[in-house]
Formats: sequence, structure tokens, C-alpha cells
Amino acid sequence: MKFRKAIKNDVDKIVEMIADDELGTTRENFQIPLPSEYLVAFENIDSDQNQELIVVENENSVIIGTMQLSFIQYLTYRGGIRAQIEAVRIRKDQRGLGIGKTMFEWAIERAKERNAHLLQLTTDKKRPKAIKFYEDLGFKATHEGMKMHFK
Repeated sequence: MKFRKAIKNDVDKIVEMIADDELGTTRENFQIPLPSEYLVAFENIDSDQNQELIVVENENSVIIGTMQLSFIQYLTYRGGIRAQIEAVRIRKDQRGLGIGKTMFEWAIERAKERNAHLLQLTTDKKRPKAIKFYEDLGFKATHEGMKMHFK
């Protein structure tokens, strides 16, 4: 597998993956051509040195996974950096092959390279399989997360 920073031409494949699950189908709008909001978001992510939108390719250079890493500077932990991993998706026909574990191992090493003192994530409570997967990787539910949606 090859990990690389996403380029503009990858955005349709990324959106297709994030839209292709039980929650993504209710909040995403995958169509070709893509709605402009996705391309604007990509440009914002791509221009921010603290954001890394990553794609994973198989041996045939086909995109089979994606994730976004955000590096957040804090004053706490003596000015520490937290890495946040979000939007982890694997193409439906590639799930169950160990790709997710490899992606997280890569993300952990990348966070360490960027001198992060921790890697954090959030997951929807409606995803019990994902929660079990994250726990098996060593993530601990140490905090209670809360959100306020504006729409």
C-alpha cells in the first residue's frame, strides 16, 4: 500500500468513500460533477500546513482508503500538539482485509513524526464495530465528547 497526500483529482473518490456507509448516505451528496462545496473544502484543507488529507492506494495505484489528520497546537501539555484523525474510510470491497489497521499504524507513526503527544479521534456511538476496532488498536475512551450542530 502507498500513502500519499491527496490531490484535487482524488476528491471525487474520497467523497464517494465517505458517502458510502449508513451515516454518510444521510449527510453527504456524492454525484458527478461534485458539488463545489467539496472542492472548496479540499482547497482549504490542502492550503493548511496543519491538515493532511491522505489517500491510500493499492499495488495498482487504485485509491482504496482515505483519512484526514489534523495537527492542533495547544498551550496545554507545555505547548503540545495533538493529532486528530477523522474521516477514515476504506472502499467497501476492501473492508475486512486489515487495511484499516495498517492505515492506523501509518497514522500513529505520522503523528509521532509531527511531534504530537497524542492521537485522538471521535466516532459516532452508532458505530459499535468501529468503537471495538479502535479499542483493539489501543485507543481508550478517556473523555466524554459533546457536539452542538448548527443546522
